[in-house]
Amino acid sequence: MALGTATAPYELRFDAGRICLDLLATTHPVERLDAVGPLRAWIAGSGLVPPGTSLGHAEASWLVGFRELRGYVGQLLRSCDPSDARSYDHALGRVNEVARVAPPALCAVRGEDGTLVRELARDPGCAGLLAVVARDAVDLLTDPVARAAVRECEGDDCPLVYLDTSRGRRRRWCSSEVCGNRERVARHRRRAALARA
Repeated sequence: MALGTATAPYELRFDAGRICLDLLATTHPVERLDAVGPLRAWIAGSGLVPPGTSLGHAEASWLVGFRELRGYVGQLLRSCDPSDARSYDHALGRVNEVARVAPPALCAVRGEDGTLVRELARDPGCAGLLAVVARDAVDLLTDPVARAAVRECEGDDCPLVYLDTSRGRRRRWCSSEVCGNRERVARHRRRAALARA
């Protein structure tokens, strides 16, 4: 997909188990945050803002912020080279810095049917939304139980990570419908080829 073209909402994924991990999923198989429209769709789809929140004020500079945070979070989750402490510490410092900003303020208002619904007190700013994602990353990185449940997809050529909350911690793929289905189809083809041989 060419830079600047709109990514269809169905191509965005929200099945990694954490907002910060869902942000990492926007890089595979191609860049999903390639324009402001897909970023707005991701912000709404991830639950960073209540349904119906206007994001018309989001602009191209927001893409830079979300992509940078995504890179730092990915580095912190995937870093396995202890000799690269300087780079790791830089990424950790940036995530902590982004997390310090106040998140958008929520309030309860009456919906059309009279029930209380969540709404933001004012239009959300980029820094506040980034803070929500950064705080989620801080929570994940500092929670030993959650951190131990982070897995990398076993699918061919799939670099996505997810939180394995399955019974018995046996989840193997980022998505059973995507990578899991590909693996099952490939396994079936191998068995069929062996049967014909």
